[in-house]
Amino acid sequence: MTAPGPQAPPASVEDYRHAARLRLGDDRVWDFIEGGAETERTVDANRRAFGRVTLRPRVLVDVSHCRTGTEVLGSRLGTPLGVAPTAYHRLAHPEGEVATARGAGAAGALYVVSIYASRTLEDIAAAATGPLWIQVYWLRRREVLAGLVARAAAAGCRAVVLTVDAPRLGRRHRDARNGFALGPGIRAANLDPAETASAHRAGAGRSALAAHAAEAVDPSVTWSDLAWLRARSDLPLVLKGILTAEDAALAVRHGADAVIVSNHGGRQLDGAAASLDALAEVADAVGDACPVLFDGGVRGGTDAFAALALGARAVLLGRPVLWGLAADGAAGVAAVLDLATEELAHTMALTGRPDLASIDRSAAVLRTEG
Repeated sequence: MTAPGPQAPPASVEDYRHAARLRLGDDRVWDFIEGGAETERTVDANRRAFGRVTLRPRVLVDVSHCRTGTEVLGSRLGTPLGVAPTAYHRLAHPEGEVATARGAGAAGALYVVSIYASRTLEDIAAAATGPLWIQVYWLRRREVLAGLVARAAAAGCRAVVLTVDAPRLGRRHRDARNGFALGPGIRAANLDPAETASAHRAGAGRSALAAHAAEAVDPSVTWSDLAWLRARSDLPLVLKGILTAEDAALAVRHGADAVIVSNHGGRQLDGAAASLDALAEVADAVGDACPVLFDGGVRGGTDAFAALALGARAVLLGRPVLWGLAADGAAGVAAVLDLATEELAHTMALTGRPDLASIDRSAAVLRTEG
């Protein structure tokens, strides 16, 4: 019998999905990572939107060097691809967010750390060699929110990302069916355990994380409350979850330093617009007032190219980073980001766009669905 040859390295980001599925033995954890709200049609819409993109290549352009470096809110980055905020990375790998930070730094990428990180901000910052931002929800206990933001600044985080599309958690049927709850070995390491105890209480037919969110997150917050948060931190304020021109204009009016076009990976409002379908509308409304970032359904560098063409300054990856983390820890995170960046540079070369500034609306057409 012929001995098997060496296993080929992953050729695409999607290959890491298969590796992660094999590595993760708990179907409930896999459903937590992969699942979306209700029928998951917005999860599907995010991916379908990229299938409606047509690229418009230019030829006879010097693309001997394609430069992927950029700057966002004062941070120089080796790639416009970064890590979106996702919770409880220790579900995917024992080192959790510490490994994610090492991987993002190795790739020259931005890492947006979730309020529900399963490692402390201090441990994450000690492992990071690239820029960190902190993502938060608006907590009912404002003193806890203010304290976390101050602690993040002291740890070296360079911006605050306020998620604005979750006054209550989306109805995630997979988690409810699984009675999903955090086990005793994993917790929100940057919050008081008493504040997050309900996330550990399993119950048939209910998500413990949804129960915790209902207790912890303030659904009464409005645009006028942003002044309170700005008064408590000198860090730039980024609003995540903007999908309309109307809200983009309000974000600018209320002093947002950047916005992230996002539908929460299809995990909040089922039936919301695909993030890519909303991107140009938001970018046009914002204009030059502040940078626009993007997440939602990105599975590689060609997808990132399309988002950059439609108005994004940077593109964040959620599930693919968790796939890399589950498959191979920090090395897997770095590999996913590097592979996507290599795909982006390849797409830039074949479309005649030698740097990010040359990726404009003329580079891609997004057809309407119908």
